[in-house]
Formats: sequence, C-alpha cells, structure tokens
Amino acid sequence: MDREYARPLDVPAMARAALMSPSHFARQFRAAYGETPYGYLMTRRIERAKALLRRGDLSVTEVCMAVGCTSLGSFSTRFTELVGEPPSAYQARTHDAAAVVPPCHARQLTRPSRIREAVAAPPS
Repeated sequence: MDREYARPLDVPAMARAALMSPSHFARQFRAAYGETPYGYLMTRRIERAKALLRRGDLSVTEVCMAVGCTSLGSFSTRFTELVGEPPSAYQARTHDAAAVVPPCHARQLTRPSRIREAVAAPPS
C-alpha cells in the first residue's frame, strides 16, 4: 500500500495473498498497524498529497486524482480530518521552514496520523 497508494484498495486480494479470509486479514491488519487497511491507505494518500500540495504546481483537484482518490469531497474531508486544515489552506500556507529539515525527519514529523495518543507518546 505504501508504494501502490494510487491504486484502488482490494482487501480480498490482499487477504488471499496472506492466505486469510478478508475479515481475519482486516482484524490482523488493524492489530498490527492500529487502523483498518482503508484508513492506512488514506493516511498514505494524504501524506503524498501534502507533498504535492507543498510543491504548489498542481490544483487540489489534480492532487486528489494523482493520489488515487476519486471524490474531491471525500478527499477534502479526510485531508481536513488528518491534517487539521483544508487542502486549499494547506497549499496556500508557506512551507519553507520544513525545507531545512532532512527528508527522513520531515516525513516522520509531517506524517498524518489518526492515532494522536501514539504520536504524542514518547518512544520507550
């Protein structure tokens, strides 16, 4: 999913590859990653969308389609839910401060997450 984020999600195909039923696969996925396969995929799509919006050369609609979303409304709603602001506001904001942070650290700091407690907790 990390590499193929723009493709449609096919839980039954992933479950077959893992030799599990779709429902068991979904439960195991959630236990391992803390969110459903769909939630994980949307988080990866929003993460990529943030990078494309920071570039500034694509419209919000073009970014929505580039990351594999088919509904601008659903994309905007999920983006706002995960990032805290609409995609158009995120794109309009200055992002120069992140340019001096090494990409590996920037990715970790800017990765959207639905699990706020896990992000706020210090590593043990």
